[in-house]
Amino acid sequence: MAANSAYLSHPFKTSVISSSLAIAMGLSLAPQAMADDSELANIERLEVHGQQTENRNTLGSAENLLKGQGVDFSEAGGVSALPILNGMMGDRIKVLVDGADITASCANQMNPPLSYISANQVTTAEVIAGVSPVSAGGDNIAGVIKVSSLNPKFGESDSIKWNSGDISTGYRSVSDTLLLGTHATVASKNISLSYQGAYEDANSYKDGNGDKVIDTLYRAQNHALTAAWRDETQEVAIKLTHQNIPFQGFANQYMDMTDNKSYGALARYQLKLDDDGEFSAQFNWHGVKHEMGFFTPEKTGKMPMNTEGDDYSYQLHWRLPMGDDSTLLVGQEFYSYQLDDVWPAVPGTMMAPNDYININDGERRRAAVYGEWQQDLSSSWWLSAGVRFEYVTTNTGEVQAYSDMPMMGMPNMDAAAAQAFNEMDRERNDDLIDATLLARYQLSANQQLEFGLARKNRAPNLYERYSWGRGTMATTMIGWYGDGNGYVGNPDLKPETAHTLSAAYKYNGDSWQVSTTAWYTAVTDYIDAEVIGSFNRTSSADGKRNILQFTNLDANLYGARFNALYQFAETSTGKWQVLGKVNVTRGERDEGNEPLYQIKPLQTELALQHQLGNWENSLSWQWVATKDRVDDRRLENETDSYSLLNLNSSMKWQDLTVTFAVNNLFDSYYELPLGGVSVAEFKADNTNGFNQIAGAGRSFELSASYAF
Repeated sequence: MAANSAYLSHPFKTSVISSSLAIAMGLSLAPQAMADDSELANIERLEVHGQQTENRNTLGSAENLLKGQGVDFSEAGGVSALPILNGMMGDRIKVLVDGADITASCANQMNPPLSYISANQVTTAEVIAGVSPVSAGGDNIAGVIKVSSLNPKFGESDSIKWNSGDISTGYRSVSDTLLLGTHATVASKNISLSYQGAYEDANSYKDGNGDKVIDTLYRAQNHALTAAWRDETQEVAIKLTHQNIPFQGFANQYMDMTDNKSYGALARYQLKLDDDGEFSAQFNWHGVKHEMGFFTPEKTGKMPMNTEGDDYSYQLHWRLPMGDDSTLLVGQEFYSYQLDDVWPAVPGTMMAPNDYININDGERRRAAVYGEWQQDLSSSWWLSAGVRFEYVTTNTGEVQAYSDMPMMGMPNMDAAAAQAFNEMDRERNDDLIDATLLARYQLSANQQLEFGLARKNRAPNLYERYSWGRGTMATTMIGWYGDGNGYVGNPDLKPETAHTLSAAYKYNGDSWQVSTTAWYTAVTDYIDAEVIGSFNRTSSADGKRNILQFTNLDANLYGARFNALYQFAETSTGKWQVLGKVNVTRGERDEGNEPLYQIKPLQTELALQHQLGNWENSLSWQWVATKDRVDDRRLENETDSYSLLNLNSSMKWQDLTVTFAVNNLFDSYYELPLGGVSVAEFKADNTNGFNQIAGAGRSFELSASYAF
């Protein structure tokens, strides 16, 4: 029952992964789950909520796949939105791409891990929120997202022959977006060679009033080459990746991405052991050169920022059966991240004569070991318990400001901050201990209860610890929150420690599928921010922004999810069913019960789904409540409630699949609750202050995919 397939990339998932998914996330009740005649098989299929298989018809960013699996996103660039699980975003979620831990090498996190893989490249995706087992990954408190494109396909002949391929294209009217994707594989019994590619080009989109949401244009391309060999007991795979983003607008940041080039290499070895055991070893490298500046008249300026980052890691994992009813998972992992962040001088301006060295030879290293026990206690009870230990060390070299001289007769805050930073001991060491306990009770053939309890840790990232500037310009270059404020690092930050309790009930009947989940997380030393200053570039109070320093405090987050699917008819006209979802999340600081930043308000969805052979249709209505619980420290905006109607139709004919969709059918105007403020709009006209970013208006979308 227990197989460490999350690391060995088998087509099934471990029961511990499945259990934690259902406990922490609730279930995404897919229509096809009702097609299986076996009630027990249905239960098993429901457990693997979060697994997305072979969905190359979906184009664009990986965000498009994960939104349907309960993941919210904090808006950023067109392919760089930051995922949110259980009210927590950014580095609080461990995102693994093909098992590799990729770090965002940018003071604004413009290149997060999910930006390095396109939706058509994803073969499987797992979302493990809250109570994630220790074998799934460490250094997180919100959960783990795993996306994989490494799934070698082998043939049946002794010689290398054509195996499979596809080509896809798409168009979105709201942003005049062109999307392309392709995949090709040649293989024999023992050898597999494949290529995956994706391209996306978009202009700035329009809102429901027909106005352009400026600085939301972008262009991106991803490429991957994979070679694999196998015999009866082992498999070796090597993957090379490349990404090029020549430009990407960030409406809620003061800067834009003007170039992002990355290269990656991965080597994976898998071995079947005696008694159905398994061993896997993986080695990863990912390097990126990232540049920020200005490229469009929609947001102008003159200031370069250059960042280089390298991730190196290896993971060793064993799955060891310990009899018929139990399995032991053990692993040892090591991660090393190096970062240089330099802002070149701009002669003739105040940003001279020196280069501004923000992070110099920054290092963040993690060494981890874990053990996880899975046990069938009886025909009804299943239990998993695990412990993980990580040793994290961070350090950085000396820094410098643009100038050591007073600025226009005023004290040079950045020069003084650089001197103080260089004089301190900057090395920090953290011990992280994770522990999880998961239990599942089978009430009947179609009912389950699931419980989870976890202690999770996350150490601060390099920008949270080592961003040292104190001036307005320097601080506003730091932060991935899209709030227009400025941020200062804190070398003495402690790791976050989260204690999470969750419970879920699942029912899977002939016509009904229902799941409900409730969770609560108490976070000690939650990394938040305290106000240490303010600035205003206008004469109006609406132009005020705060300068904040990262700090530790205690916080509580809690929520509930309810999903239901009801099949009310299956006739000659096809299969008809209704899907309903409700999701509520709350987050607040212990002191004063102040709301945390960027917590999405109550959201619901009701969809009518129809399937007749290879023709599938969906009409969905989404409603999001008013967001009136906002973070005053970050001057967060309130947003009004809104509803959207979306239409989708897909037809498959032999090897051709065509999809037509109309999103925001009534062209409604709304503001994104998690979108942040439009800095681009403020820079163009600051008389209206910092307004919330508007969502996309009506969009006609057409895509086609041909398999060959």
